[in-house]
Amino acid sequence: MPEEEPESPGEQTLSFRAIKDDDQPPDAIPEEEPSSEAEEAGEAEEDDPYDEEFALPEQVSGALTDALSQLREAVTGLHLGLDVPGADEARKSQAAVLAQLDDYVIPRVHMSTAPALIVIAGSTGAGKSTLVNTLAAQTVSATGVRRPTTGTPVLVCNPADERWFTKGTLLSGLNRIDEPGEGPGADSIVVASTKWLPHGVALLDTPDIDSVVEEHHDIAHRMLDAADLWVFVTSAARYADAPSWGLLKLAKERGARLVIVLSRVPVRSREVVAKHFTRMLDEYGLGEVERFIINETTVTNGRLPDEEVADLRMWLSELSVDEQRRALAVQATLNGVLNSFRARVPALARHLETQVALRADLRSDIDAAFSGALAEIEESTRDGSLLRGEVLARWQDFAGSGDLMRTLQIRRAKNHGPERLGALRNALRSGLESVISTAVHRASEEVVTRWRQRAGAGDRLAALPGLGRPADDVDRRTARMVTSWQDHVTELVRTEGVTKRSVARLVSFDVESLALIFTVGLLGYGTGDAPGGNGALPQRLLRGLLGAESLRSISAKARSDLRARVGLLFDDETLRYVDALDGAGIPDESAATRLYQATYNLEVAR
Repeated sequence: MPEEEPESPGEQTLSFRAIKDDDQPPDAIPEEEPSSEAEEAGEAEEDDPYDEEFALPEQVSGALTDALSQLREAVTGLHLGLDVPGADEARKSQAAVLAQLDDYVIPRVHMSTAPALIVIAGSTGAGKSTLVNTLAAQTVSATGVRRPTTGTPVLVCNPADERWFTKGTLLSGLNRIDEPGEGPGADSIVVASTKWLPHGVALLDTPDIDSVVEEHHDIAHRMLDAADLWVFVTSAARYADAPSWGLLKLAKERGARLVIVLSRVPVRSREVVAKHFTRMLDEYGLGEVERFIINETTVTNGRLPDEEVADLRMWLSELSVDEQRRALAVQATLNGVLNSFRARVPALARHLETQVALRADLRSDIDAAFSGALAEIEESTRDGSLLRGEVLARWQDFAGSGDLMRTLQIRRAKNHGPERLGALRNALRSGLESVISTAVHRASEEVVTRWRQRAGAGDRLAALPGLGRPADDVDRRTARMVTSWQDHVTELVRTEGVTKRSVARLVSFDVESLALIFTVGLLGYGTGDAPGGNGALPQRLLRGLLGAESLRSISAKARSDLRARVGLLFDDETLRYVDALDGAGIPDESAATRLYQATYNLEVAR
């Protein structure tokens, strides 16, 4: 058999001590019971290698442990809530990194003396379970013509190693069961033992990588992520399929120790198939990978004839007794996984940054829509466009054609009567309410329109019920707000006007009437194309009565107060959209930095 390739000089590696193995290896085709030493090792709780932790030098192990814990915390805290393009893949990648840290990396770093876990993976009908049963010399994994056959992973090991997998932390996130249940077993693993497997290695049968059951794919990849060595099983009829080469590509990218088994090869075409497969492996850069060929033969009781797996059984036995070879294989795979974090973790960080940027864009869409609506309101309350129709008619009725200054005096107020005063006030309120309500509706529609133009989270958020229109009570709140503002304007005229004119002069006029005249002027009467033309009556009257400086002060305060009140109304409306955005997921902007830092710290610790 070809020797294992040495590590590349430029490759960062962990320094393991040699794996401890006090048992004598079984023969190539075991026929004897386990040695007494193995039995004693299984019975003596205090001497069980399960208790050996921190196999790395203490100064390295402590730093590496801290770095891995920091990395795990950073990945765990990653919240990818927005459905942006690639979000599903990122969530799967996050789950895969976490599972690999918990199932394999952290336990393997702490317990390098654990048996080498060899995953048996491959395509549908390749004969993975049959191969496992044959090597175990007993039926531990279901076989049959029904596809897919394996739904729950099956781990088989020597009885002396069983405690590693029933009580150890390898694959700790999976429930241990005695036999598989119905359907995929995403959270379970069957653990079986057999004396015919050599001590120090364990086999893990996985679901098909190309199973018609999608959940099988996730289970298979999780098992691959937790394995020290990969045995890829394919058949003469399936070795050229895309899923097979996708798995081989993944093994190459991860730097995993890989062995290939080409099964069900017709004897008559064995040479042709082997040459073609070898040529494909060479072209893919995997020509040096160790491989075995199993002829097409009769399967009896779910097992192959022993002579068909003699070479593979010998390989397992040699791996079992060769401590250095086994340690190097485990070390190479672990380093390959850690090396893969250099790309996988920053990729998560970059996706998070995409989510953060999208959320900022979605938030800016809200602000832009309502800022634009506020600007529309300000324009409408300055250019006189509000003073049309009903408002203009009520103003003309109120002002009449006579001397407005004379008719405003309290002793003559009865000439107007409360009806005209109230009608003008109501018309102004209704006009202002209409302007504000129209702006709110337009802003609500604009937010949804903007969001629909953003693929992923934006268009999904835009489809939420009720977001394309204001809240149901917005008209009621608008009416209450405008009424309060009118009262405030009246109070401003009463309190601010006396600072520039004598109280005696002001008290001879009706303040409510003055406030209405002031409001008409404030809303643009006589401005531009507005009714009244330049130098219109309200401005002349108010400047003469209050003084230009006082009029400017009252106008500024009235406008500021109106803007503030509209702003509060808009804040309530904006909050509906922000809540919807937050409900979709709030990415933590600092999480990306933590991921980058954790990746850097891991490299330093290694």
